[in-house]
Amino acid sequence: MKRDSTAQMPLLIISGAILLILLGLLELPAALLRPAAVGLGTTILLLTLLWKRSQERRESEFANSICETLDALMNSREPENYRPYEDSQLSKVQGKLLQYHDRTQAGRRQSKADKQIIQELVSDISHQVKTPMANIRMFTDILRQQELPEEKRAEFLSTLAAQVHKLDFLMQSLIKMSRLETGTFALHMENASLYDTIAQAVGGILAAADRKHIRIDVDCDSRETLWHDPKWTAEALGNLLDNAVKYTPEGGCVHISVRPWQFYTRIDITDTGIGIPSQHYNDVFKRFYRAQSSAAAEGVGLGLYLARGIVTRQRGYMTLRSEVGTGSTFSVFLLR
Repeated sequence: MKRDSTAQMPLLIISGAILLILLGLLELPAALLRPAAVGLGTTILLLTLLWKRSQERRESEFANSICETLDALMNSREPENYRPYEDSQLSKVQGKLLQYHDRTQAGRRQSKADKQIIQELVSDISHQVKTPMANIRMFTDILRQQELPEEKRAEFLSTLAAQVHKLDFLMQSLIKMSRLETGTFALHMENASLYDTIAQAVGGILAAADRKHIRIDVDCDSRETLWHDPKWTAEALGNLLDNAVKYTPEGGCVHISVRPWQFYTRIDITDTGIGIPSQHYNDVFKRFYRAQSSAAAEGVGLGLYLARGIVTRQRGYMTLRSEVGTGSTFSVFLLR
C-alpha cells in the first residue's frame, strides 16, 4: 500500500533538529552558521505546521468516513467508501461496523420470523378451541335453562362430555407440540426392544380398531432392539396408527412391518384406507392440517406433525406412499 508522505514528517523534523545541533558543534564562521540555522529552523517550522495540518485533515476525513458508513448502515445500504481489501484503520473499523450491522439485521429477521410463528400459532389455537368451547357453552345453556326428558338430557350430557374430551385432547396435543417446537422435552435414548415399543403403540389404538373390526398385523422380530427413546417413539408410532385406523373403513387392515437396514431400521405402517392425493403429501405433515375429505373424522390435525417432529429429533426421517382408494404407507427410518 502507498504510504502518505506526511507520515514521514516526524522523522524529517527530528533529522532537522539533529542537523541544527551538529551545525552548532561545527566551528563555522558566524556569517555562514546564522543563515544556515535560520533557514533550517524555518524549514522545520513549516514542516511541523504542514504535518499538523495533514494530521488534522486525516482525522477529519476518518471521522467523516465513519459517519458516512453509519449513515449508510442506518439506511440499509452498503457504504460507498468501503474498501474491504485495503489495509487501513478505516477499513478495519468499517469492517467491524458491517459485521455488527449484519448480526443486528439477522437478529431482527429472526425476531420477525418468531413473531410471525407466534401469531400463526395463536390464530391456529384460537380456531381449534373455538368450536368445542362454543358447543360446551351451548349444551350447558340448554341443560340449565330448559326442562328436558331424561333421555334427551342424557344425550346432551353425553355430547357435552365428548366435547370436553375433545378439548382436553386438543390441550394435551398443544402441550406436546409446544414442548416439541421449543425443544423442552428431553429424549432418553437407550438400546431398547423395538417390539415392546410397537406393542405399546398398538395398545393405544386396539379399542378403536376393534370398534371398526380392523385387523392389526405386526411383522417384527421380538428380539429386535434399537437405539431410541421408547416413550416418544411409541407416541410417534401411535399417532401414525391412530391416523391409519381413523381413515380405514370398517373391516380393513393395518399392517406394521420392521426391516433392519445397514444404517437405519425401517418401520412401515400400511393401511387399506381412503388414501392421500400426491399433491397433499407435504400438507399432511403440517400443523393443524385437515383435508376436506377427512372433515368428518375426529382429530385436530396434529398427529402426523408431532410424529415427524419426534422422529426428526431422533435423527430419523419419514416418507409417505399412497394411492387414493387403496391405502397409504408411512415409513419411519430410525438410526441403528
